[in-house]
Amino acid sequence: MQHKPDIVLITGATGDFGKAFAKRFSAIGSKLVLHGRDQKKLDDLVKLYPNAISIAFDMTDKVAMKNAIDTLPASHKNIDLLINNAGLALGLDKAQDADPDDWERMIDVDVKSLTFMTSFVVRGMAERKKGHIVNIGSTAGNYAYAGGNVYGAAKAFVKQFSLNLRADLIGTNIRVTNVEPGQVETQFSTVRFKGDAERAAKVYAGTQSLTADDVAETVFWAATLPPHFNVNRVEIMPTCQSFAGLTVERHG
Repeated sequence: MQHKPDIVLITGATGDFGKAFAKRFSAIGSKLVLHGRDQKKLDDLVKLYPNAISIAFDMTDKVAMKNAIDTLPASHKNIDLLINNAGLALGLDKAQDADPDDWERMIDVDVKSLTFMTSFVVRGMAERKKGHIVNIGSTAGNYAYAGGNVYGAAKAFVKQFSLNLRADLIGTNIRVTNVEPGQVETQFSTVRFKGDAERAAKVYAGTQSLTADDVAETVFWAATLPPHFNVNRVEIMPTCQSFAGLTVERHG
C-alpha cells in the first residue's frame, strides 16, 4: 500500500460489495461514510467500525442525497474516495417481454443517481485537488447478452461516464476508475429475480465465482496505488467464466 484514502464514502454499503469495501478500508484506518436505505442495517454496520458514520436515503431521492452530502460533519466531510457501488439489475426478460418499470428503476439507480452523487462529491475534490472516484461497472457493459438490455446499457453508460470524467478532470489530480466484474456470487441474482432464491442459485451452481472480497481487493488495489498512478478500467472474471459466442438464427 502506497496511498491511504483518509475518508471513504461507499454507496450501497449494506449490500455484499459494500460490506466488503467497508471491511477492507477500515482495516487500514480510513474513516467511512456508509450509505444505505435501511437505517437499522446501517446502524448494525456502523457498530463494526469505530471511525464510521452513516447516511440514509433512497438513491433516487436527489434532494435527500444532496442534503446528506452537504451536512456531513467536519470529521467526515472531505471525501478522498467515493465508491459508487449502489446499483441493481431487475429481470432477465428479453426486451419485448420486459417490465418498463424495471427499466426505469435501473436507469434511476444505476445511471442517474450515480451521476448525481458524483456531481455532489467531485466539486469538493476539485477544490482540494485530491480524490478518487471508483465506479462499480460490470462486464455487462462490455458484452451483450440476451436479457441484459437496460442493465447492460446502464453499465456501458457507467464505463463511458468514467472515461469522460477522466477527460474533464485533467489537471485536478483526481483519479477515476471503473471496476468491471463478471460473475460474482452475492445477493445480486436474488435481487434480479425478485427474491426467487432457487432461480438465483442456479446462476452459481457448479461454478467457483468471484466473491465480494475479490472485488473489494481489486478496488483496494486501485485506490491505494501512488496518487500519480490511475487505473482507468479493470475488468475481472472468475476463471470459469469466458465470453459467449455470437448467436445465429438458422432457417430450414
